[in-house]
Amino acid sequence: MHLRTFALPTLAASWIVSAACSSAPADDGGTGGSQSSDGSGGSPSTGGQASGGDSSLGGRGSTQPPPLGGDCRVFPADSAWNQDVSALPVHALSDTYVDSIGRDDNVHPDFGTQWEGAPIGIPYVLVGAGEDLVEITYEAYGDESDPGPFPIPLDAPIEGGPDADGDRHVIAIDTDACRLYELFHAFPEADGWHANSGTSWDLSENENHPEGCTSADAAGLPIFPGLVRYDEVVEQGEILHALRFTVSQSQQAYVFPARHYASDDTNANLPPMGLRVRMKAGYDCGEMSSEAQVVCTALKRFGMILADNGSNWYVSGAPDSRWDDDALGDLKTIPGDAFEVVDTGAELVTDSPDCTL
Repeated sequence: MHLRTFALPTLAASWIVSAACSSAPADDGGTGGSQSSDGSGGSPSTGGQASGGDSSLGGRGSTQPPPLGGDCRVFPADSAWNQDVSALPVHALSDTYVDSIGRDDNVHPDFGTQWEGAPIGIPYVLVGAGEDLVEITYEAYGDESDPGPFPIPLDAPIEGGPDADGDRHVIAIDTDACRLYELFHAFPEADGWHANSGTSWDLSENENHPEGCTSADAAGLPIFPGLVRYDEVVEQGEILHALRFTVSQSQQAYVFPARHYASDDTNANLPPMGLRVRMKAGYDCGEMSSEAQVVCTALKRFGMILADNGSNWYVSGAPDSRWDDDALGDLKTIPGDAFEVVDTGAELVTDSPDCTL
């Protein structure tokens, strides 16, 4: 079991266009993720989840975001990422987990335009069938990563910018093959990319990395499906998937759809990776900007999934020069008390199997 850090008693359930560079510290100097990872998305048929449609999480039905290009969508409608969880019960340990994350701490949009010269957020690039394949050399977790070559351009945007010393995530989506490629702590070299870990995901199905294997994210999840994107918020006016968020301390445990924990802390009051939270239905976002209201609606319908250790209540998104940072700033008024933990029926995993690819 590998734990990376850069930078419960059992519970019955827990559970584009290329945007510029990346998750620079948000404007208060915070950071959305240090890293420790594993691999996966998890199919709805594992980890205690039923499969398919509106019964997969017991919520109000599945949805599917619009295609990225052609017929390529981000996972099937019955993916955990695309499930409306607004009708699921509140988890028995909801208050405990929210208290441990920070009931009085506020949400922070870890995406926007720029901060201190670097784009804020985790960038991505869309490519097609003609993109050259390049070799991937793994420096740390090659035995838990998908081998290359990957169609990731050597000039693809890097989280934090080319000189960043943080997580340096790099994401590319081949919209023709409908595959997602993600790297962690990645550096372009003459012979390809050098990275600490990487994963390829088939977006046309609910594909999983094996349990115990790292991805480019701490919880072993794909990153891209949980990003807030400008095209969704401003152009489409709705987000039809769960979001990705971070906390400063997590438990040595995970729940579906996560496949890996990011901590060796056995404190049962801390949240496990993969924990799903949603905004309380009665929380009023009516006086906020239209951008913030779109995010609030998604948080009430789909919630957000704990994916990494970083700053508390940091919500991940993609950088874009068109964001209105002042409008996104309304999200910073939302306290942790506005959230509750969703009972998805997924089992808590505290003893993860060794990674076997």
